[in-house]
Amino acid sequence: MDKKCVDYTLYLVTDRELMSSEKLEDAVFDALSGGCGIVQLREKNCSSREFFDMALRIKRICREFDVPLIINDRADIALAADCDGVHIGQKDLPAEYVRKIIGKDKILGVSASNIDKALEAYKNGADYLGVGAVFPTSTKTDTNSVTIEQIAEIKKAVGIPVVAIGGIKKEKLCLFRGTRIDGAAVVSAVISEPDIKKAAEEFKVAWRCVDV
Repeated sequence: MDKKCVDYTLYLVTDRELMSSEKLEDAVFDALSGGCGIVQLREKNCSSREFFDMALRIKRICREFDVPLIINDRADIALAADCDGVHIGQKDLPAEYVRKIIGKDKILGVSASNIDKALEAYKNGADYLGVGAVFPTSTKTDTNSVTIEQIAEIKKAVGIPVVAIGGIKKEKLCLFRGTRIDGAAVVSAVISEPDIKKAAEEFKVAWRCVDV
């Protein structure tokens, strides 16, 4: 997969505890059917073997849509399941070492909450940045707050895609107009909705106000 052709507009992050469907595979399929352009498998409460098996199942679905599958935190799972990349936070292994582990062809995403961390990640081989949390979120409680102005500043400073994260709903997307960010990472805004496909479609439509 060409890393430069990834559509970050709607970046789905999974959470089995929040999804409206019974099976994760169904939730991901519906989100992809609605226009999701990248998926991050983020499942904290499972064994390594369960995570690996889950990654294989979700990867098959992502391949149907030619959409990359990113593994949260676990570079070993990403490599073992031959997924498209890994996303790391500031408390995980440093980006420069993760890049050495996964090689130059895999996608490396890094979370950043300020411009210094963003520039460091960019320097050390990140392919994209997840910047936030912008709004309060229940899915991740150990995050620092980032303003929309700070996100715009980070976008100007780095030469890679920037994805906003943290409590983002479609109704708030117009607040990002003029920031030139590349997308938004969401959990409950899509995966918790009764009609996941429709929620993804509506999010993509709402995103148009950002590009104005």
